[in-house]
Amino acid sequence: MVQDELTAQGVNVTHVEAQNLYRHRFTDRDRQTKAKVWQVIVSSFLQQWIAPDHVVLDLGCGDGEFLTYIRCARRVGVDGNPDAARNLESGIEFHHGNISDLSFLPNDHVDVSFTSNVLEHLASKDEVEQVVCEARRVLKPGGQFIALGPNLRFLPGSYWDFWDHHIPLTDRSLVELLTTLDFRVVTCYPRFLPYTTRSALPQAPQLVWLYLKCPPLWKFMGKQFLIRAIKV
Repeated sequence: MVQDELTAQGVNVTHVEAQNLYRHRFTDRDRQTKAKVWQVIVSSFLQQWIAPDHVVLDLGCGDGEFLTYIRCARRVGVDGNPDAARNLESGIEFHHGNISDLSFLPNDHVDVSFTSNVLEHLASKDEVEQVVCEARRVLKPGGQFIALGPNLRFLPGSYWDFWDHHIPLTDRSLVELLTTLDFRVVTCYPRFLPYTTRSALPQAPQLVWLYLKCPPLWKFMGKQFLIRAIKV
């Protein structure tokens, strides 16, 4: 449902290339649809894990759909595309840079590190590991790492239909990495959201809400994983 929103984190493509991909991939109507979908996903599902006093970090924040709707004490976004800052609402802290370098944040500072449809765009598995390690470093003990992404187990061909996909990821491979890096996985949905906002699922907010409330539908339509892990 949200995969086709390429978060231009600027790791694998230049700023100009990212702009070209955006220009050909999305219309203004696409962006409006994504924003409405994200509002429901955040308010009806993701908000349950985030408290009003939390500090939340979005790795590869893109246009800021997640940060716009999440309710917490402090919202921080990092993205390699400097244009992302122009699309973020007031009150969101933006840091332009590589998501594998969180040196602007101290150790044990963040309650939630969130990422959606970003890891598959990185240049190598080593870089994925570096991003997860940095996310862990800035998390407080007991802090959460939450990741959404396309699951290659259910997308053997169409996974590669996006030019900027580089890393083959599944729920199982990411769980293995997180466990190896001393996270405790507490939530794992191999099938959560449909693959793109252009899926067959109607995009009306009420229907998105209904989908999220009916997990049996996920088994048929879900192509993205949702993983939540705790720093131990």
